[in-house]
Amino acid sequence: MSRLPPLLWLQAFESAARTLSFTAAGNELGVTQAAISQRVRLLEDRVGQKLFVRHARSLTLTPAGQAWLPSIHDAFTRISEGTLEVFGSTTEQPVTLRATPAIQQSWLAPRLITFHRAHPQVAIRLVSAIWPDDFGPEGADIEIRYGKGEWTGVEMQPLGEEHLLPVCSQALAETLDTPNDLAGHTLLHAVGFGVGWAGWLQAAGVAHVEAQCSSLTCDNQVMTLALASQGGGIALTHRRLMVQRTDLVAPFVESVPSDERFWLVRPSRRQIRNEASLLWRWLCSSINR
Repeated sequence: MSRLPPLLWLQAFESAARTLSFTAAGNELGVTQAAISQRVRLLEDRVGQKLFVRHARSLTLTPAGQAWLPSIHDAFTRISEGTLEVFGSTTEQPVTLRATPAIQQSWLAPRLITFHRAHPQVAIRLVSAIWPDDFGPEGADIEIRYGKGEWTGVEMQPLGEEHLLPVCSQALAETLDTPNDLAGHTLLHAVGFGVGWAGWLQAAGVAHVEAQCSSLTCDNQVMTLALASQGGGIALTHRRLMVQRTDLVAPFVESVPSDERFWLVRPSRRQIRNEASLLWRWLCSSINR
């Protein structure tokens, strides 16, 4: 008898761990929330440890669940890639492109429009991801990741150096002459970035101002930029993401460099389909445009 737990239990765990929701996992796998909960409990009984901490309205992973999840991710990725290598794919299968919403709206959107007009026969499926773990077991042909490029098993192409700067609505910008004028305003924070407001304020020589500001924290840049555009505060964002925006302005010239950047990424050990290769070359050639 195999010592491995049933695949359905592992699928339930992986989906629930990725979404941190039994309900979302059930919707993803086409079963009920109760079915996901039961499969996870059976899995926990099999491995002899709790994998989730169950709160009233949410889930968090236990240390054991966090330690095990990368192995499960890798296993599903290898199954997906092995299936593709052996059986190939049909021309009707779309090219899956995964990226964060912020880079989709600014850098990616105009390039995809141009690519589609030139190659309407290539079907593209765009998938959103916010956190690094969202680049999970569902194999994407191409990804746009953010980080230091410390990933294995992939081919990478950087989009260029990144600098972060404050942005806000035009009306609010008219009240800001120097970084000291930020005192009393709301700083909009997007979590998950190596450089944040503390780093920018220090670089601008006004680190003391942060204690005089209100703060509002979001889990993604899309929301901080939306709040900033509506006068809800000042957001810190990448200069690259401002190219296509007309609803935000930069009140100061000061910017701070980041050792993190956006990268075009694709698996290095997977057989690349012609359509995916075509889109990859197009995106690589348009990095500096």
